[in-house]
This record gives sequence, C-alpha cells and structure tokens, in this order.
Amino acid sequence: MHKVSCKIWLEYRGEPLLGKGGAKILETIKQVESISFAAKKSGMSYRYVWNYLSKLQRRLGEPVVITYKGGSKGGGGAKLTNLGIKLISEYKQAEAYMKKSVGTQTFAGDTSSLTNHLKGTVCSIDEHTTTSNVTVTLETPINLTVSVPKKAVKDLNLKPHDKIEVLIKATDTTITKIAAKKD
Repeated sequence: MHKVSCKIWLEYRGEPLLGKGGAKILETIKQVESISFAAKKSGMSYRYVWNYLSKLQRRLGEPVVITYKGGSKGGGGAKLTNLGIKLISEYKQAEAYMKKSVGTQTFAGDTSSLTNHLKGTVCSIDEHTTTSNVTVTLETPINLTVSVPKKAVKDLNLKPHDKIEVLIKATDTTITKIAAKKD
C-alpha cells in the first residue's frame, strides 16, 4: 500500500520560509517558552534553533521570538511575537487545506502511475515564450500555479473561470479541462 503525501511550506518574497520543522520549532517555543527546552524537546541542537530563528528575523525584518533574561538564579525564557503566532496559524491552515485536498487515500500496486487529482478553477494565465503559468484556485481553496506548455493552454482552450483538474505525479504536473455539466 502507498499513501499520498506532500510537503508544504510558507514562502516570503519567493523564498522558502517555514516548513514542517520550522513550524515545530515555533510551536514548541510557544508551549515551553524557552529556546533551549524547545530545542531539546524537538531533538534539535540549541545552535540550530537559534540560527533558524535568526534567519527568520533577517528574512522578515522583525523577530518571531522575543527572549528575556532571568535574574541571578536564571529563569530567562522566550515567547513568540504576534508574527510568530501568525506564522504558526498560517502554516497550520495551509497544512489543513492540503490534507483536505489530498486526503488520506492509499493506493496499492504500481507507484509509477500514482497521481493526485485536485479540482479547481482557473484564476489567470500568464503566458511566456514557450510556457504558460496557469494559476488555479483549488476547491479547498488554495491557489496553485502550474507551469505548462503554452500549446497545452491553447489546445485546451483554457480561459479564466474554466473548471479544471490538476494531475500531479512526482516528476510531472498536467491539467485537464472538466466538461461542463448539462442541466
């Protein structure tokens, strides 16, 4: 048996920002209010977690965690900023949408033909020299941009608001047009 799965991450200005591991770091800091305890609980080194948080701050221009020092007996800690809380929320929302889209379907047999079918509506088509980027609002709703040959857009006579199905394989993404239902 094979299970359909996918990886998701949040991007900022076209660069990866927060994936499953980063969300785990932030969620754990939120729970234990300590970077060192969060690192231990997550099975990561303190240095790795600190560097990750620093990278997020540099990329976003503001901190996702604020730290505070304790007195002479220790007691320092860390708390998520509103931005850190928002990032966790956005990641969890995206994760829930993808789980709803992909589901928990399992397959037996030849994995070379394993595909995910995601139904949605064409939002826009951005044509380039040899390809077109087709942005699709999935039924869950999530926008997905698929780069396809320009000829495919023309052959399918795609236009915004057409109902389509996105077929995803590990090495390929294609689209098919859904025939309009007759009343």
